Amino acid sequence: MPFSFSNQLSAIIGYAEQQEPLSILDVGVGMGQYGFLLRTNLENINLFEINGENARLRDKSQWKIKIDGIEGYAGYLTPVHEYAYNHILIGDALELLPTLASNSYDLVLAIDILEHFHKEQGVRFLEECRRVAKGSSLVSTPKEFMEQDVPANPFENHRSVWSDADLKRCGFDMFLPNPLSWIAVANRHE
Repeated sequence: MPFSFSNQLSAIIGYAEQQEPLSILDVGVGMGQYGFLLRTNLENINLFEINGENARLRDKSQWKIKIDGIEGYAGYLTPVHEYAYNHILIGDALELLPTLASNSYDLVLAIDILEHFHKEQGVRFLEECRRVAKGSSLVSTPKEFMEQDVPANPFENHRSVWSDADLKRCGFDMFLPNPLSWIAVANRHE
C-alpha cells in the first residue's frame, strides 16, 4: 500500500534529523508521508518568511533541503507531493536508480519497498541505493511476510521477506528498534 507502519515514523524521522542531510532521495514515495514529514521537520524555519505579524510560505527556491523521490505508480501522487518534494521521477526504481549519479544524496530512504522485489532484485536494489548515497541509506521492511496482491498496481505485490542477516549481508549494519519492521542503515565507508 502507499503508506507504511506508523510505529516506525518517529525512528526514521528522528534518524534523519540526527543526520542533518541537505539532500534526500525517497524511493517509493507512496502517499508522500515521509517527504512531508522530512520537509517540515528538517526545513522547519526555512519554510516560512515571518515579518512582524505577517507570515508567508517561502518559494521552494529558498528552501535549504532537496527532497527528491521515485514512485512507480503515478496514481498515488497528490498535492502533498507537489508541496514536499523538489522532484519526483515516475517509473520502476530498478530502472531509474542506475540513471542517477553515484554519491548524489546525503540520505537515501527506501521505506517499505524492499518486500516488493524478489530477493535477487532486492539485492540489486539495495546496491543501487547504497551507490547513490554519499551518506547513509536507510531501508525498512516487515519482519514477517505479509501477503499482498494488488491487481491495480503490481508494484505493490509482496514478493519476499528479509531477515536482519539478509540485510547485514547487503551492508546494512545498524538497526533502529522496531517491533514490526527491520529498520536498517548502511553508512558510506570511504
